[in-house]
Amino acid sequence: MSRACMLLTVAVFVMFALVSTVPAAAAEDGWVDVLPGGDSSKHWTTQGNWKTEDGAVALVPSKGQSGWTRFDHYLWLNGEYDDFEMQFDYMVQKNGNSGFYFNVGDKASPVATGIEVQIYDSGSRKEGHRLSDHDSGGIIPGIPPTKNAAKPAGEWNRFHITVKGNDLTVKLNDVVVNEVTLDEGRLKGRPDKGYIGFQDHSLPLKLKDIKIRKL
Repeated sequence: MSRACMLLTVAVFVMFALVSTVPAAAAEDGWVDVLPGGDSSKHWTTQGNWKTEDGAVALVPSKGQSGWTRFDHYLWLNGEYDDFEMQFDYMVQKNGNSGFYFNVGDKASPVATGIEVQIYDSGSRKEGHRLSDHDSGGIIPGIPPTKNAAKPAGEWNRFHITVKGNDLTVKLNDVVVNEVTLDEGRLKGRPDKGYIGFQDHSLPLKLKDIKIRKL
C-alpha cells in the first residue's frame, strides 16, 4: 500500500471514530429516547406487567387485578429529575385511566409526595362535560385542564410536558391545556425534584416515543 493510501485510510478511520463517539442525544439537542423500540429494560424499573408490543410498552393487567396502590408496579424512570421536558404518546381503552408522575420524593408514596398529570379517556366524554383534575391534562391535586384536547379511546395522544423552576406547562395534542405555578395552592410544599413514573391503574395502557431532556 502506498504512503498516500495509508494516510487516507488513517484519516477515514479517525473521522469514523470521532463521529461514532458523539452521543446520540447530541444529535437531537439533548433529547434522549428512553423507550427505544418499546423496550423499557434499560431506562425503567417495575414489578408490574409491562410488555413490549409493536414498538410500544403495554400495561397488561393481571387477571383479577384492581386498584392503583401497588406503587412498585408503576413504570419508574431510573434516576431523579428536576427541570426537564418530556414528550410521549399514550393510548387508553374505553374509560382508561393512568397518570404521569413527576417530582416524586418517595416512590412508595407517589400520590402524597409527587405531582400527577392525569391520563384518562377524556376524548370519549360528551360535549359540555365539566372538566376536572381527573381529565387528561389535569394536574392532581386539584387543577382541571382548560380544554378537552384528548382523542377518543383507541387513538394515540401526545403529551409534551415542561417543568422549569416552579413553572409547569402541559400540552396535549399540541394544545396547551395547563400552565401552573408549582409553589402555589394545593401543590405548594411538594418536592421540587424527584422520580418520574407512569401509573398502573389495573387498566390497559400503551406508551411509545418517550423522550426526555434535562433543562
